[in-house]
Amino acid sequence: MKNMSLLFLLISSSISTAQSFSKSAIGLRVGGGNGFGSEVSYQRTLGDTNRLEIDLGAESGDNFSAFKLTGIYQWIWELEGDFNWYAGAGAGLGNVNYDNGFPGLRDRDRSETFLYTAGQIGIEYNFDIPLQLSLDTRPELTFAKYGDNLRLAVALGIRYQF
Repeated sequence: MKNMSLLFLLISSSISTAQSFSKSAIGLRVGGGNGFGSEVSYQRTLGDTNRLEIDLGAESGDNFSAFKLTGIYQWIWELEGDFNWYAGAGAGLGNVNYDNGFPGLRDRDRSETFLYTAGQIGIEYNFDIPLQLSLDTRPELTFAKYGDNLRLAVALGIRYQF
């Protein structure tokens, strides 16, 4: 009887923590670090508590413009009801173009392709309609000649779930 009670407790706790997420979501992630950036964001559920987020973005600031492609593997935890928090890690590829006015770059090329690693932590709310709102921060460690090697971007996301 004791073994049956333990088995029932394990099964009921795993059922209560199972979450239902939409299979896919697409939308915008708007924010940035050194300038204003926006990204087209796609999320694809990989399991009960995991997903992949792929973002294609553009960013501009004083004397530069850039585009980036980022992939983040995320773990998701339920806070309460449709309110969740998530954390993840990933990497990306980008390209930056800068003007002559960019400090210290007079002797360098005007364009550079770069790699970066990224982490992400955020909160999200999934409405009863197919809408998701999120707020997150994404620190990035860039392997490039230009600018800062460590950046911190904060963004607001709005996505359609399907």
